[in-house]
Amino acid sequence: MKKKLLSLLLALCFAFSLAACGSSDSTSGTSDSDTSTATDAEASVAAEEDSTSGAVDGTITLGMIGPMTGSLAVYGTHVANGVNLAIDQINAGGGVTVGDATYELAVESKDDQGDSTECLNAMNALISDGIELVIGSATSGCTSSITSVANSEGVVLVTPSGTADALTTEMDYVFRTCFKDSFQGELAAQYAADEGYTKVGIVYCSADTYSAGLRDAFAAAAEELGLEIVAEESVATMTEVDYTNQFTKMVEAEAELVFVPFYYDVTGPYLVPQARSVGFDGILLGADGVDNTETTIPDGADLSVYNDFLFVNHYSTELATSDISISFVESYEEVYGETPNNFDALGYDAVLVLKQAIESCGAFDADSVQAALADTSVVYEVSTGTFSFDDTGTPIKTGVLMGYSYTEGDDAVTKIAVTTLSLD
Repeated sequence: MKKKLLSLLLALCFAFSLAACGSSDSTSGTSDSDTSTATDAEASVAAEEDSTSGAVDGTITLGMIGPMTGSLAVYGTHVANGVNLAIDQINAGGGVTVGDATYELAVESKDDQGDSTECLNAMNALISDGIELVIGSATSGCTSSITSVANSEGVVLVTPSGTADALTTEMDYVFRTCFKDSFQGELAAQYAADEGYTKVGIVYCSADTYSAGLRDAFAAAAEELGLEIVAEESVATMTEVDYTNQFTKMVEAEAELVFVPFYYDVTGPYLVPQARSVGFDGILLGADGVDNTETTIPDGADLSVYNDFLFVNHYSTELATSDISISFVESYEEVYGETPNNFDALGYDAVLVLKQAIESCGAFDADSVQAALADTSVVYEVSTGTFSFDDTGTPIKTGVLMGYSYTEGDDAVTKIAVTTLSLD
């Protein structure tokens, strides 16, 4: 790999500099001694050749990138919960078997704060640390900032929840454990058609990869299914706080259902209550980014406005029936004291997928793992179901329809599972 050749050249250059200067400060991968010699540099190169993907002393270190702070921190912290749970269980069960050797897993985490520049910095830092297998990021926008780096540097990147179609392409180093936006948008349109709605609207963010991609998929599927898009309105940012004008247009157009591909941090406090305040009483239908809306509903809000707020999602504990799904839910609740959401499950699955790929190819360098993951005949049994990758590294799977329900007298809304969704 190009990284190993680079390491060799750097090590040789380091050795020559020591010969000229006689001493050097201690750096990562070199001896702590102030009198390191060329032999030390050669040993460092040998260690690099024998120890890829961050594996040191019987440990394979995975990278993880996500928004651990900032407005989207709920995504990152839940992905991290799933990743850490999977690693703990794998290590407790004996680790990862590679040939005749057994390795424990560890993770080096980086906070991208939901910002593309921070995400790129995090990716470069992990690569500098010798990490070749990375889980991240949680959002499509951030993930899109590091896919080209993953491919150019030959680093396997598995995003648990980056759904934008363009993130994965045929036979590259980028994979995901979630479905993609075009599929998600098609599921949303199919639901609208199946339920007999004929007049639909769309409110979305034109400047956001995630939101605009979902809008495109939903609109295309709606046309094919004979749904009339009676109104379409957009906002300039995913942090918009005023949606009254957009939903006034939906009411005027007599839309029965409005597709709203936003994140939970605006649907809870702004979009949903404002849509109801201007008289829209139809179905609000979101996508996976809506999950966790319940965490952003303001104190004292009229909770009845969240009825008929539905969303397409990857996973529901209520609809999970396989042994691995049930075990995951039970283990998660025992460790974290709460019910897992789809981000927990997708992060958990990313680790399981990497473990299976490592064991199947008998190696943990990025090239070998990439080749294993690119085999579309392999079946993965994980917490969110059973799937194989298509030729772009995206799972072929079903979705679920979830939503929020409120009964008068309750203290909070309830997140409910409605049905399993598919295009069959």
